[in-house]
Amino acid sequence: MFVNDFDYELPPDLIAQEPTAERSAARLLLLSSDTGCISHRTMDDLPDLLRAGDLLVVNDTRVFPARLLGRREPSGGVVECLLVARLDEELRADGSEERWEALMHPGQKLKPGARVSFDGASGLQAEVLERRFYGRRVIRLWTADASPVTAAVDALGHIPLPPYIKRPDRAADRERYQTVFARHRGSVAAPTAGLHFSLPLLTALENRGVERAAITLHVGYGTFQPVRAERAEDHRMEPEAYSISNEAAAAVNRALDEGRRVVAIGTTTTRALEAVGRAHGGRLVAGAGTTNLFIHPPFAFSVARGLLTNFHLPRSSLLMLVCAFAGRDHVLAGYRSAVAARYRFYSYGDAMLVLSK
Repeated sequence: MFVNDFDYELPPDLIAQEPTAERSAARLLLLSSDTGCISHRTMDDLPDLLRAGDLLVVNDTRVFPARLLGRREPSGGVVECLLVARLDEELRADGSEERWEALMHPGQKLKPGARVSFDGASGLQAEVLERRFYGRRVIRLWTADASPVTAAVDALGHIPLPPYIKRPDRAADRERYQTVFARHRGSVAAPTAGLHFSLPLLTALENRGVERAAITLHVGYGTFQPVRAERAEDHRMEPEAYSISNEAAAAVNRALDEGRRVVAIGTTTTRALEAVGRAHGGRLVAGAGTTNLFIHPPFAFSVARGLLTNFHLPRSSLLMLVCAFAGRDHVLAGYRSAVAARYRFYSYGDAMLVLSK
């Protein structure tokens, strides 16, 4: 299929710049993957839309403040650095030196050997080691006081809000751009479908008899990288790390054996479930690894029968995944309905629930 087949028109004023005041107050477009039927609800209605015995699978990754602002040495020019992926374990036993792949701006001026200093008591510094494609750099990060780089990044870094949110990050984003499930540090972006869950909503789901399991997939830049190929099949995803516990694997396999629906909360959760299921005959196996699975039409899903997701950018790999799950025509019709009803789009926007029987 051509990437242009996954395009749609979106008025810029529908791109959410702020989260809803209450997490579960977001609007919810309900889409039947079997019939294409559309209805308009809210996230607070979710317990009524699910069945007792449904299993929600959430992503419990935690976003870290991966955006660093510093100054080039010795000129003092402003430098922005987005940490994309750590390339190895700590280079020193005390964690005071690490090697990362990063996106840096202004990239054209930052050649190997360039040095950057960041504010803060730790004396965090960076050196460019290598230039890579699409503006990426391999950098060495270290602290002058030999404190852990992780602690310095957490103290100095900014939450990496997506570029379509046209405002600086604020202190409140450190909590609001995390899901209530967030446990394991490692993502450069939130698994945004999970942002709509509140503790009262989770209690209502439990009272309904809906079960829940958590897995981890650390969201990397690759999830959001532009699809530059003309044909969808030619796009390649970057590997992202996942981890599935014995308890989560058992819960998913039990639901599958009993014919109960597995409802994936977010595209990242879906990718992890389907990557492991594809490798093990439709079953989940506990363990950790990486996946670069790119889900696009046509795709045979072996685990998920429901998907809760936000609305995604045109021509994106995330939109292609949703189209593979529910059918391109159904999904794009749902997007047109959401635009007409003035839903809020993207990371801080509203949600879509796709269910099959």
